[in-house]
Amino acid sequence: MNTALDIRPFAVDISAVEIADLHERLARTRLPRTAPVDDWDAGTPNSYLREAIAAWQEFDWAEAQERLNAHPQFTTEIDGQTIHFLHVRSRHENATPLLLAHTYPGSAVDYLDLIDRLTDPEAHGGRAEDAFHLVIPDAPGYGFSQPLAAAGWTVAKVAAAYDRLMRGLGYERYGIHGSDNGAMVARELGLLAPEGFLGLHVLQLFSFPSGDPAEFEKLEPQDYAGLEHMQWFQSVGGYNTMNSSRPQTVAVGLSDSPVGLLAYSELFNSFGNGTSLVPLDSILLEVSVNWFANAASGMSRSYLENARAEAEPRINHAPTGVAVFADDFQTIRVFAERDNDNIVHWSRFDEGGHFAALERPDELAGDIRAFFAALR
Repeated sequence: MNTALDIRPFAVDISAVEIADLHERLARTRLPRTAPVDDWDAGTPNSYLREAIAAWQEFDWAEAQERLNAHPQFTTEIDGQTIHFLHVRSRHENATPLLLAHTYPGSAVDYLDLIDRLTDPEAHGGRAEDAFHLVIPDAPGYGFSQPLAAAGWTVAKVAAAYDRLMRGLGYERYGIHGSDNGAMVARELGLLAPEGFLGLHVLQLFSFPSGDPAEFEKLEPQDYAGLEHMQWFQSVGGYNTMNSSRPQTVAVGLSDSPVGLLAYSELFNSFGNGTSLVPLDSILLEVSVNWFANAASGMSRSYLENARAEAEPRINHAPTGVAVFADDFQTIRVFAERDNDNIVHWSRFDEGGHFAALERPDELAGDIRAFFAALR
């Protein structure tokens, strides 16, 4: 297969007019009537939004843009879709190529704090042989991988496109780390099993009970806590249903109101259950990128594409590592090993949640290094 790609340099360059428009919209925000109790019980509360709006009005976009542009960025086209990505090579020539696949409602911004930790491990308590060359794409429809050119971008199609991207960059062997949507893409790469694929390291394996009573006989006490977390998430994660059924409808409000986009991104706050460690500045950077890129419809549509995909259950045979953070989705090993028969690394962390790259970058970088070091 011809792996040649047309790679074009890219820099984030948001105009003064766009920044002024954002500030005007923030100044004109009309919040909803306050709920009877202004907390997170029914969704993102006005009290949080008032604080976030004030911080967003003072947010230094010029500094943020400089931070984004400090790393080499590019765009290319794969299957007719523009894909934006960071490509940061380590000074260690023999570093392991690694693709980082981001969350919903995130983007490549998820991994800014991991770049130096993974490309220069010696500066962070690691070894030179644990260095990585990094490729960090925005998934189609997210961030600056805009506009979404066609339907059909399931996680399986994204995985195939990412393999094409890595080959086009000259990498004949590589691994992947992913969280949330990125974890599903990572598992799809495991199923695809392209030549030279090293393995996947993820924060979640989304495996659920099959109905076989024998599975429950193997559960440990912490697994029952994981089941309770699944039930809680289902009770608050209404965006899953909306995105997978009417993404274009919800995108109208999210594309017209920056505060609407911020409120709908409540997953960054773990729906207000008090466990999220993501700093407000990081949330504002994430939301700003997707605001300026007008990414709401593409991001939401990814759920619809996966909901409509017809795929038979398959077992992932690729080497797999799992890092379970205390306040994240709790992958249950009994179910995970049913669907992934080559789990060779499993770790648990007492702090951190769904966005560990933003919350606990040192711990996550160390776990990624440990997983791939063990595969050598």
